[in-house]
Amino acid sequence: MPKYIIERNIPGAGDRKDNSGATNSNKVLKEMNDEGKNIHWQHSYSTQDKIYCVYIADSPDLVLEHAKRLGAPADKIEEIKGISDPTTGE
Repeated sequence: MPKYIIERNIPGAGDRKDNSGATNSNKVLKEMNDEGKNIHWQHSYSTQDKIYCVYIADSPDLVLEHAKRLGAPADKIEEIKGISDPTTGE
């Protein structure tokens, strides 16, 4: 199943201290999974004004649907084509 990275422009994202975004995201994901839609959140990274989220989903349309239902921006959605880490260079 394809893996996607989502760029969300959220001013002040790095100042957030609560986990309400994760809680709400999980609720929407459960609803979508209960509807038979294949989408899973892996993790997210926050910078000062952006959040980058990694999802596994059948299509980028499902990632966009999740963002819309969540009320969160999905300014850029890209399919991940490869992953590099220290072990891939050995």
